[in-house]
Amino acid sequence: MAPEDAVERLNAILSHAWMIRTFLKHAEEIQENVEMLDVPRTLYDSIRAVEPALERGDIPEYLRRLKGKLAKIRRVAFYFRDHYKEFSPHTNYAMAAASLLEVVRRMEEIFADVVIPPPVKVLPDPIDELEIPEV
Repeated sequence: MAPEDAVERLNAILSHAWMIRTFLKHAEEIQENVEMLDVPRTLYDSIRAVEPALERGDIPEYLRRLKGKLAKIRRVAFYFRDHYKEFSPHTNYAMAAASLLEVVRRMEEIFADVVIPPPVKVLPDPIDELEIPEV
C-alpha cells in the first residue's frame, strides 16, 4: 500500500476513534474512574499527536508517530473491552468497545501493509549562515 493511501485510510479510521472518545468523554458513568478516563485521553492524545504532520503533508512523520501510538491505543482498547460492564452493560458501551477493537485491528492491518518512508532530512541552507550587514 502506498504511504499516501495508508494516511488517508488511517485518518478515516481515526475519525471513528474520535467519536468513541467523544462518547466516553461525556459518559457520566466513567467520570470517577482514572483508568477508564485513560481511554478517551489516550485517543485524544494519539489523534492530536498526528495532526501537525497531517497538516504539513509530512506522510513519513504521520505514519511514524501514529505507529508509535498504536501500542497505547491497543492497551486502552483491551482495557475498555474488559471493564466497560463495570460501568454500564448498555449496548452503547458494548458497541463502543467493539468499535475501538476494530479501530485497532484495521490500524494493525494498514501498518502491516505499508512501508513507512524514511524521514526527509532538510539540509540547512548555506545562505542562512551568511552575515549580511544592514545598509
